Amino acid sequence: MVLDLAWVRSVQANTSAIERRAATLPGRRSVKKAYQAAWLCRAIACIDLTTLAGDDTEGRVRRLCAKARQPVSPAILDKLGMTGLTTGAVCVYHDMVETAVDALKGTNIPVAAVSTGFPAGLSPFRLRIAEIGESVAAGAREIDIVITRRHVLQGNWQALYDEMAEMREACGDAHVKAILATGELGTLRNVARASLVCMMAGADFIKTSTGKESVNATLPVTLTMIRAIRAYEERTGVKVGYKPAGGISKAKDALTYLAMMKDELGDRWLQPDLFRFGASSLLGDIERQLEHHVTGAYSASWRHALA
Repeated sequence: MVLDLAWVRSVQANTSAIERRAATLPGRRSVKKAYQAAWLCRAIACIDLTTLAGDDTEGRVRRLCAKARQPVSPAILDKLGMTGLTTGAVCVYHDMVETAVDALKGTNIPVAAVSTGFPAGLSPFRLRIAEIGESVAAGAREIDIVITRRHVLQGNWQALYDEMAEMREACGDAHVKAILATGELGTLRNVARASLVCMMAGADFIKTSTGKESVNATLPVTLTMIRAIRAYEERTGVKVGYKPAGGISKAKDALTYLAMMKDELGDRWLQPDLFRFGASSLLGDIERQLEHHVTGAYSASWRHALA
């Protein structure tokens, strides 16, 4: 849609109320036993299994893709009555896209590529756009782009809109996730307004963080962003996805995020086409919890290595 500056500028965020609401959720929403196991399986289906390290190798990426194909021991899944469970996607740097695509042949697991000068997003704009095209050509079906933070900090919403719209166009048929780097935006009001502008410009998902900032996904930021998603859907009828990333490493945290999505947006946003966790170590802890549910004993974390 066209940029509606009046709507953007009218958006506010009651920080104290948002923080109180977020603080109460972990204690009020708790699931146990078989219900917990079912919710954890849903969490796995919504994970973007990620490796974004400078020392990534083809071997590591192939092992990660094998884990995405079979995220939990078949013996555990058999006892849970689960079949065909995979992660939502595999997320890598551009130069590992072809390797990941090849390793995931025969599955419906998409490859997501971080792009546009990730994580700072400060390379020349023409190069950021070119990088998107290269990743799409290599087979990436999802592109995680990084916005220019200064547009938000300076309130230059037209510049943010134009940037996001051009990146959306460059992605073609690939889904685009707009990374806001919320830990660097200063206020929840900035987070809410940036979320709205990116959705207006065509983002399929809005995402909290690159995972490289000092502050990544938090519950107050999540509440702010998903309420922006709700407001956008109510006005336009368009459903936009949400991806918290960075710092979510425990199964109990995944349950809290899923509960918030259900409370605020409903069951439709508990599907991988509208919700993803940007995570790596999260899967290992979930697998440990599922094994405990099945066997009654906790296993060592090293038995559930990702790559």
